[in-house]
Amino acid sequence: MTRARELGLPLSGRTGPGNAITDVPGVEVGYTTLIEGDAVRTGVTAILPRGRAGFEVPCAAGWSSLNGNGEMTGTAWLSETGSLRLPVLITNTHAVGPCHRGVIDWATAASPSIAEQWLLPVVAETWDGYLNDINGPHVQPTHAVAAIEAAHGGPIAEGSVGGGTGMNCYAFKGGSGTSSRLVRYGTDEYTVGAFVQANFGSRKELTVCGVPVGEALADDNPMENTDWRTPPSAGSVIVTIATDAPLLPLQCSALARRVPLGLARTGTTGSHFSGDIFLAFSTGNPGALTIGFPDGEPGYEQLRFIPWSRLDDLFEAVVQSVEEAVLNALVAAEPMTGRNGHHSPALPVERLLGLLAR
Repeated sequence: MTRARELGLPLSGRTGPGNAITDVPGVEVGYTTLIEGDAVRTGVTAILPRGRAGFEVPCAAGWSSLNGNGEMTGTAWLSETGSLRLPVLITNTHAVGPCHRGVIDWATAASPSIAEQWLLPVVAETWDGYLNDINGPHVQPTHAVAAIEAAHGGPIAEGSVGGGTGMNCYAFKGGSGTSSRLVRYGTDEYTVGAFVQANFGSRKELTVCGVPVGEALADDNPMENTDWRTPPSAGSVIVTIATDAPLLPLQCSALARRVPLGLARTGTTGSHFSGDIFLAFSTGNPGALTIGFPDGEPGYEQLRFIPWSRLDDLFEAVVQSVEEAVLNALVAAEPMTGRNGHHSPALPVERLLGLLAR
């Protein structure tokens, strides 16, 4: 699998060993990919902040929205408590319900204690109806469970996998992409990782490493055919940011608010028809944000966190890793034909490199 950095693109920052969200210790990612017949092109992505073994241990977390034409469940509870547990799932727009049910099925089977509590999973979506029969009941709770069970650390696939299977980005085949950055903080070093489900942008907007290339690559754009009525900039993008830097929930929200700056580096101007919603979590302070029924004598919790005045390097890491994750999704995705013969071409890498060299 070729990645953007391997093409020699001038991308800033020091990456982690795998250049992926799984460089953050404990984070695992799993996929269920559904490609069946001529019309099923979809799937499920599972992101586990502390892996399957630590799924009950909460993380500090926050979220942000650039444009709300989309869905991410559980955000009201995130805003209330700043506490995230359970696997985070990403899928297609009409499969949020089955995935929500699947997280609950998996969690209650995995832990007898959690089965007695209320569960508010985070499930996010982007729309894959150009290539996929999105109204069909193809994604089931069992597929969500399978994605969670498949989660692992280390290198992960990109492009047309998991929830990104049927997605498009800048009118090229898009999907799942990831990247990471290392951040020095005194004598410590932390990792910031980004995972994107890229399904956004019109062709004319595409910008790579500061060079506007979309207009020059506009000749092969089947989404402008007369049988396709959705605005060219329609779509969505879900981004998950992970870090092991110890942060407060509001600081996680601040990281999530920087995601659009990374997306903008790839050209998007944030269409009204695009649901752009972002989650950020910190695996620092394990166990300090537990939310449950009170037990025993009253006590206190403590959170260790980086001061607000020292967050700029983390913000920079978010912007850099999001930009590269989008490019990785574009570079990795192969051409795909799906529902009603709709075709999504792959980014023409050789032409792109020629434009950048020029």
